Amino acid sequence: MKNTATQTANTWSRRSLLELFSVALPMSAVATTSAYPAGIPDPNLVTDQFPTQPPELVREMVTISHFDLKRVQELVELRPSLAKASWDWGFGDWEEALGAASHMGNRPIAEYLISKGARPSLFSAAMLGQLDVVKSFIAAQPGVQRIRGPHSISLLAHARAGGAQARSAFEYLRSLGDADAPPPVLLSESDQSAVKGTYIFGRAANQRIDVTIDNGQALWTRAGMTGRPLFHLGDRTFHPLGAPDVRIRFVESQSPAAIPAQNPTVTMNITDSAMVLTATRAGT
Repeated sequence: MKNTATQTANTWSRRSLLELFSVALPMSAVATTSAYPAGIPDPNLVTDQFPTQPPELVREMVTISHFDLKRVQELVELRPSLAKASWDWGFGDWEEALGAASHMGNRPIAEYLISKGARPSLFSAAMLGQLDVVKSFIAAQPGVQRIRGPHSISLLAHARAGGAQARSAFEYLRSLGDADAPPPVLLSESDQSAVKGTYIFGRAANQRIDVTIDNGQALWTRAGMTGRPLFHLGDRTFHPLGAPDVRIRFVESQSPAAIPAQNPTVTMNITDSAMVLTATRAGT
């Protein structure tokens, strides 16, 4: 049974993530057929990334693997290797098509992808209720149950998503005591006010980041891209969903001449290994 903390911790793992990624499909339609006669290749299908597969197609494949079996089958029939597709949602939050189906508990899509060459994983085994596989993984690599899947979703959450058919795997993982994720730390009202806003780091239209608040949790969205929930580590420092090593810190400062009632200047400092980006909140 789920307790309140577990429900909160997994809020972003299913419903909200599905809402985010269902609007992340390419803006333009992906060409699946050619207007040219049989045997004559359509030059418009040869992109600058060739022979790398078109990014829009890869992103669509991973997105719809959360929920749309019919479209998954269409894309795999078009390009069989898409069964192994993987996409970076941001900050290195890589997700395979099978991983998408696994944390959504979508058994039909997962089984179809595996039948077409997708690589089974510990996470797919947990969702599918393959208890012997899960136990063997943990016996071979003690502590592996603490590794998070795409979007920081825990191994226990994958087993939970598998429903009744994964009950034995769920009970085993729960008995370990450390296969689930801790509940998120929700922001106080003062922290919400301090971090939300639009942050600018350049002159281009997409060089801006919106930080909004949803039920006490911050959401980080670069213009034109998919939003990333932020997990509060304390002292207005966060890591993005699926990227526990990245740090996003909000810092307030106020010049000596500033009027106290005015909003202070707020900067957002992003550190990803050696990469550092600083953006300043608009209107401060």
